Parts: sequence; C-alpha cells; structure tokens
Amino acid sequence: MEIKEAQHLVDKWIKTMGIRYFNELTNTAILMEEVGEVARIMARQYGEQSFKKSDTEVNLADEMADVLFVLICLANQTGIDLTDALEKNMEKKSIRDADRHRNNEKLK
Repeated sequence: MEIKEAQHLVDKWIKTMGIRYFNELTNTAILMEEVGEVARIMARQYGEQSFKKSDTEVNLADEMADVLFVLICLANQTGIDLTDALEKNMEKKSIRDADRHRNNEKLK
C-alpha cells in the first residue's frame, strides 16, 4: 500500500466507522499515548525492564500501526501529503547528513 492510499483508507474509515475526526489537539494527545505504548514494549522487549502480567498480550506491530493510524489522521486533518513530506524530508536529511554519520566515530 502506498502512503497516499493509506491516507485515503484512513479518511474513508474515519468518515464511515469513526463518524468524524477527533480534533487535532485530541489526536495529538492520542498520538503521544500510542507512542508511549510502543516505548513501553520496546523497554521491555529490547531494554532492561521486565514484562508484567498485564503485558502478556502486547503486539509491537499493532502498536506501531496505531501510531501510524493517528499520524495519518493528523496529516489528513492538516492537509499534509505524507508522500510529499517524506520525500522532502529524505532530501533534507541526505543533504544535511551526507557525511555526518560516515564521520561519526561512535558509529564505527
């Protein structure tokens, strides 16, 4: 699926199943909540924290998809074409960081 398709799919779902978008501030708060859930899993699965009994059904892929869903909602609400934004961001990073990582002693 292309990003543009994902934006259309989310918009269609919101307008049929979700009734309407939550406002941008609410969606920003939801995005932070979803990112926190990803962080919780990462800290337990790849970090030093141990899983709790309540963590037995965690699914990292599903939580990442939740983050993407809300991010797409915010993009749709604010008129951002994520394909265009990502392409421009990659170009910016490619120019800005052309030698930065290659010359970073910490990465060798």
